[in-house]
Amino acid sequence: MDPVLSHVQVAPLREAFRSGANRVPLSLDLGRTVRAVELVAEGVRLPGDELLDWQTIDRISRSPNACFAVRRGGAEPIRRYSLRTARVYSLMPTSRAPTMLLSGIQMHRVKGTDPMADTDSKIRAIAPVRGRVLDTTTGLGYTAIAAARTADQVVTVELDPAVLEIAAQNPWSQELFASAGIEQHVGDITDLIAALPDTWFDRIVHDPPMMSLAGDLYSGAFYQQLRRVLRPGGRLFHYVGRPDSASGARVGKGVVKRLRAAGFRRVEERPDAFGYAASP
Repeated sequence: MDPVLSHVQVAPLREAFRSGANRVPLSLDLGRTVRAVELVAEGVRLPGDELLDWQTIDRISRSPNACFAVRRGGAEPIRRYSLRTARVYSLMPTSRAPTMLLSGIQMHRVKGTDPMADTDSKIRAIAPVRGRVLDTTTGLGYTAIAAARTADQVVTVELDPAVLEIAAQNPWSQELFASAGIEQHVGDITDLIAALPDTWFDRIVHDPPMMSLAGDLYSGAFYQQLRRVLRPGGRLFHYVGRPDSASGARVGKGVVKRLRAAGFRRVEERPDAFGYAASP
């Protein structure tokens, strides 16, 4: 895949050049690996003898909310406009793995944590993760990737193809496309779930966008479908947002009520993961 850079990676390059360095370590995949690159008067010479000029490097350095794909010596922000949802998706860097912005709204927690730690907290809420797992909203694929490390099979569903186009350019999402244990579907989970067999899944991770963006994913009718496809003894994690916020408390109260009405007899708050774990 193309090199991907953000301000996190390129910020030290100017100072290194001024200090007289001619070779420095640089990650071309948002921190996953590091390679040596050459600093020259015109800019940074990347592997393959591709030159990234200082003007482009400075532009990346001044863009704290964007990740850039490097192609033919230029750099373009990783961003998509969706005709399906009329929303803009973009890849936003953090100190570790990037998150995705949905019309400017972060899709992972990053304050005091990072997207990978955020994902791990959701997985721990339903540990041990085994058997078949349903991931209702693919996004960047972090949940599906984490679940596939221990599960037999992960079925993940994404509403918008534009989101998967973003994921395809994200170095941290590549296992989503490479893992034999992950089965991807594109479509509306509220429709697709009706075709899934009863008691088919051992674990479910339900991590929807906020209620104002995806109200159907918080409905009692959808929770009934989640209960139907979850086997006896299975576990569901439902992300709702900050439990100590007014909106999180309000949404959480309704979620708990509807989950119980749908047949989830045991519903436990998991404040570390900003959600609830539930069992039939």
